[in-house]
Amino acid sequence: MIKKGIQLILVVLGIAHFSSCERDDICVEGDTPLLVIGFFDVEDTLSFKPVPGFRLRAIDNDSVLNNVSLYQFSDRSTENDSILIPLQIATNSTSFEFITNSSDDDMTGEETGTVDVLNFNYTVNSEFITRACGFIANFDGLEINQETGGTGWIQEIRIVESNIQRTNQIHVKVLH
Repeated sequence: MIKKGIQLILVVLGIAHFSSCERDDICVEGDTPLLVIGFFDVEDTLSFKPVPGFRLRAIDNDSVLNNVSLYQFSDRSTENDSILIPLQIATNSTSFEFITNSSDDDMTGEETGTVDVLNFNYTVNSEFITRACGFIANFDGLEINQETGGTGWIQEIRIVESNIQRTNQIHVKVLH
């Protein structure tokens, strides 16, 4: 009788132990989405139009974003018709210089080209995915302000999707 009671307790403890186990801690379910910007012809808003000599510079740290594998574009390429860019999750805004015909001045080494500054404003919403993945950030209520006084190569900005939850669609159209 005592032997059967011990066996029953061991079976119950074994079931409780194994039923509380989780899958391996490998994250395959999600990532914080990047903002997808497509460049379009202002005359034919359905046709992509690459930006010649395109460069993207983050304003807060003056870094040039050009990691082809991460952001899907090459620095100063003439073939960029769309880009993926990261938005900051610690604040509700991110600012970039969008530069066309970018090059370095031979004498001073300073940036030449036509520059427009865009400020992206949004609300950050954290979402718990799994224990392995942790949290991701989605961005809601996207608004874009083009700073006045820019040189004006960007003629119009259209927000296609104001809630950024996936990286597989264009969120913003830049017409030039």
